[in-house]
Amino acid sequence: MSTSVLYDVPGPRAILRNRVIAVITVVGVGAIVAFILYRFALSGQFSATKWGIFTYTAIWEQILRALGKTLAAFGLAAVLSVALGFVLAIGRLSDHAWVRAPFTAVTEVFRAVPVLVMMMLLYYGLPSVGVKMEPYWAVVIALVVYNGSVLAEALRAGIESLPRGQKEAGYAIGLRKSGVMRLVLLPQAVRAMLPVIVSQLVVTMKDTALGFIITYPELLYLAKQLSSNVQFGRPLLQSAFVIGGIYIVMCLILSGLARWLEKRLSRSPRAKARAGTSTATVPVQPGDPRLHPGTVTEVIATQRDEGRAP
Repeated sequence: MSTSVLYDVPGPRAILRNRVIAVITVVGVGAIVAFILYRFALSGQFSATKWGIFTYTAIWEQILRALGKTLAAFGLAAVLSVALGFVLAIGRLSDHAWVRAPFTAVTEVFRAVPVLVMMMLLYYGLPSVGVKMEPYWAVVIALVVYNGSVLAEALRAGIESLPRGQKEAGYAIGLRKSGVMRLVLLPQAVRAMLPVIVSQLVVTMKDTALGFIITYPELLYLAKQLSSNVQFGRPLLQSAFVIGGIYIVMCLILSGLARWLEKRLSRSPRAKARAGTSTATVPVQPGDPRLHPGTVTEVIATQRDEGRAP
């Protein structure tokens, strides 16, 4: 029996056992899905009455307006969250304690307060002190302060995970700390933490749904209104399926854009130059067959022929 480096190849009994488990799993999942569909059919969830509300053009116009409200809140919140994350991350990495301490405190406080609590404080709490805020700005500000602080921690972790030699190399060529951060550390940290940034932006998009609690007319707010329509039999599940499908599509589009951006960054001339720099110069070690006794010129000539010497 052949073996693998990572694990032993399963024998006949293990293969049979795995197949039995796979069949049982498929049958179990199929039975659960069938039971759910049966209950849906028994309770009339597939009836034309409940789905008929989505055959009207006016309903889809309302859905498009609610989608625009959702994207408007998400777009501004995403841009400001990333900007705030950069500011907080750079502040937390400061060498001066009087700068680092307040940025750390702000980041920890913003991360600790739930988004919904922040929205309610902004929308319901501020009027008690004479400040009235529109639902849109309450949603955006709450999303910015929370997701910005989370992104700040991700960026800080990405910067601190880089080799120390990157920073020292920047100082060695005469860059100041701001130049090292802007030209050397941040580009590499963003590329390394891009999946984390995108996943947090997906969370930001989904958290816009919390705005329905403060009467912001986004998708979930509209779904709640549609589900209370008595004329169409209160289509609660139908509204949830349609609106949930729209959220899924938006998240898939955002993830696709992130993958495209990641591929584009990996194919950029700077990325290729860094990859080439890391492997182009290979010093000659003692005992190398190219090292001829008493001749340094021949070694240089050999490296020049191979394209590794000026």
